[in-house]
Amino acid sequence: MGEIPDDGRLHPAIIWISGGFGNDIGGVWGEHPADNDQAATPFRKAGVVMMFPSQRGGNGNPGYDESGFGEIDDILAAADFLAKQKGIDTNRIYLGGHSTGGTKVLLAAECSKRFRAVFSFGPALSMDNYGAEELAYDTKDKRESELRSPMNWLPSISTPVFVFEGKGGNAEMLQALSELSENPRNPYTHYYLIRGKNHFSVLQPVCKLLAAAVVADTTAKVTMDFGEALSALK
Repeated sequence: MGEIPDDGRLHPAIIWISGGFGNDIGGVWGEHPADNDQAATPFRKAGVVMMFPSQRGGNGNPGYDESGFGEIDDILAAADFLAKQKGIDTNRIYLGGHSTGGTKVLLAAECSKRFRAVFSFGPALSMDNYGAEELAYDTKDKRESELRSPMNWLPSISTPVFVFEGKGGNAEMLQALSELSENPRNPYTHYYLIRGKNHFSVLQPVCKLLAAAVVADTTAKVTMDFGEALSALK
């Protein structure tokens, strides 16, 4: 977790779940390339406290990789820990993630109202979209996949969720999720397909907009809207 300023003020914070397989965390605190910033550095540079939790089985933690099942409990436990730290505004804890991390944070949003807003980059319809060779459960077991399928639980979302993907990335996944959120319509979900970006290059420019929005998000109700700003991205 990043350093929390000891200035007597309460600060916003975000928990970030990086992409890839396995539950370790690596070099998240250094500089990252503009076209693949999986550590979402704009939040840190904007002064938002960042937490990168390793999940079960990762970095020597007990348990084992469950590919998006028990890890959701780990994410919620990380939020509980973060909320107990001095200097954290408990009403302004956000959650974000990319790729497999984006899928996990979408699942977390579907089962909890713990976060003020959730930012999901490039999620899948289901964990089994990633391929059986990458996953720690029996993908032939229909129930195991159903439990890890964000597309099945979209109506349960009741906190603001913003989903992003580059047009050159997994655009069909975003389009499918968007259509499922329309039947029935869920007003808490927002989907953005970013032209001129792919699954990776979408991260840094969009996170810059999100970081600024988080810093400015001090009203009682979340009023974020990124449509106009995202359409202007180059």
